Amino acid sequence: MAKDRPDFPPDPNSLDPSVLRMLEQIRVAICVTDPRRPDNPIVYVNSAFLVLTGYEEDEVLNRNCRFLQGPDTTPESVEAIRRAITDNVRTTVEIVNYRKDGTRFINALQIGPIENADGETILCFGSQLDVTESRAAEERRLAEEMEERAHRLRNIVNVMAIAVRVTAKEALSVVEFAKTVTERLDLLGRAHFSTFERATTMPLGDLVETVLHAYAPHGARQARVEGPMVEMSPAQLTPLTLALHELAANAVKHGALGTGDGHVEVTWTDIRSGDGRFLLSWREVGGPAVAAPDRESGSRIIRDLIERAGGSLVPDWRSDGLAVRIELAP
Repeated sequence: MAKDRPDFPPDPNSLDPSVLRMLEQIRVAICVTDPRRPDNPIVYVNSAFLVLTGYEEDEVLNRNCRFLQGPDTTPESVEAIRRAITDNVRTTVEIVNYRKDGTRFINALQIGPIENADGETILCFGSQLDVTESRAAEERRLAEEMEERAHRLRNIVNVMAIAVRVTAKEALSVVEFAKTVTERLDLLGRAHFSTFERATTMPLGDLVETVLHAYAPHGARQARVEGPMVEMSPAQLTPLTLALHELAANAVKHGALGTGDGHVEVTWTDIRSGDGRFLLSWREVGGPAVAAPDRESGSRIIRDLIERAGGSLVPDWRSDGLAVRIELAP
């Protein structure tokens, strides 16, 4: 950073000294340009701008801001900035910029005119905010969400196929087969819509019964549900809904719900009465022998979601059936 920074930009009449002192204290990167001069050059930058970009003051003054652009800078973002300056409006544009050392960053650039008492634009300001990490986090979240949706869709297709096979073995006629399989698939579809579209609250018992009754090929007799009245919060509803759908789909494909004699027992208790935290136990009985899987896919997704909601999910791959403990805070 340049030493002995001047109190004024090249045009000493452009900015008031008190304004300069204020801008210097702001931690957000700020630059000021003069649109009345050819190529709208930078006439002031604060220390935060120099820290963000890695340039010295004398390397940026009197230059147009385009020197921050690079290979990944899109023409659309450049055009959006040009239009804002031409139209004399305030706006925010995300643009890929580059530091002096060549590293790229995503800049949430807010720009706008600075007017005098007569309403004439005498300067333009720009504030730069590095949002690279937040955008990367958003991309990771979207990728995880897409992975979860694809996994959920595969589960639905697998469960539907099993429901069709089970119904085919039980049905005594084509008419009975068509009627029964339609009812089961409709129930499965309604269970997904009714549970995933809920955005407010839902009794825990209603959620458990809705999911289990929809997945169990042999109906309600394969589900044993017991617990006190617990009204779930929105923060609890989404991760637990995903967890129950995942567990039920796995039980149909590999566990107790895939056999005629198997069933699932789901019980829950209040950990501390009245504070909304509860402990739910899932136990599969009467199914085939099970073992811990070699790979994690859906189980990792739901465990991560539960943990992000401030809870925990602990599976116990017992030989006589999977048991899972889920704890969720309000």
